[in-house]
Amino acid sequence: MIVYKKCSEVSIDLVFDAFNIGFSDYIIKLSMNKEDFIKRFFGPEGNSIELSHIALDCDKPIGVLLAGIKIWDGIKTLRCGALAIHPEYRNKGIASKLMSLHKKTAIENNCKQMFLEVIVGNDKAINFYKKIGYEKIYDLNYFFHDDLSKLIKFDNFNINIKEVDFIVFKNIISNHKDFHINWQSDLDYVEKLGNIVCLAAYDNEKLIGYLCGNKTGKINFIWINKNYRLKGIGKSLLSRFCSSIDAEKLSIVVPNNNYLEGFLKHMKFKKDPISQYEMYITI
Repeated sequence: MIVYKKCSEVSIDLVFDAFNIGFSDYIIKLSMNKEDFIKRFFGPEGNSIELSHIALDCDKPIGVLLAGIKIWDGIKTLRCGALAIHPEYRNKGIASKLMSLHKKTAIENNCKQMFLEVIVGNDKAINFYKKIGYEKIYDLNYFFHDDLSKLIKFDNFNINIKEVDFIVFKNIISNHKDFHINWQSDLDYVEKLGNIVCLAAYDNEKLIGYLCGNKTGKINFIWINKNYRLKGIGKSLLSRFCSSIDAEKLSIVVPNNNYLEGFLKHMKFKKDPISQYEMYITI
């Protein structure tokens, strides 16, 4: 008999086992030990053990849905951080039941929307999410650059760029954010990862651009005031960032931002073949 429980009602070992077997044939290979799983999925990813659910056949873990809540684009949002079903138990209504419990959790916690990410090309999952009411809102495209020596040369020391503390940066972006940021680039996520580099560009005392990234080479976001674009500020921010880290590769996720994609292509970033959709449902 299949039973459904909150993940807080079972051992973390069962949650980890359900995750592992459910993603054993996933498009992207997810290979990690239990400690790394806990650190990532209940750390920066923002999932909560109390908000997540697991499906069990007797004591055998056969499905899991990880979930977390935060204010997202100004709206209290429940995110599905992972949905995984044992290969032998698919097409038996288990995913539908887990998503039903997920929606119940959203309502009980006064969330106004739910959202998730899904890999483009995973048509079975996409069609399932559409069937239960999700709509695609954002495209997430991934870019990378693997020759940082070509970016460092663009530093223009006539542009006033300062490295700022993360606390200061949080105040800066709260007043100058006019674009959507994907979940894994949001400030909460960035802060939990640590090793942060925050750069701000100024024209005298006026903020005209900024970049936030991680010392591993992940750029979380880059922004230039629209009145100061095409003046080399973005190039200089990238160059200064490369000089501040010890990494061999840069990566960045772009959600529906044609201007930024054009800039990245101009800077010889390459587009990753893997992309995602952000899908939402209003409650």
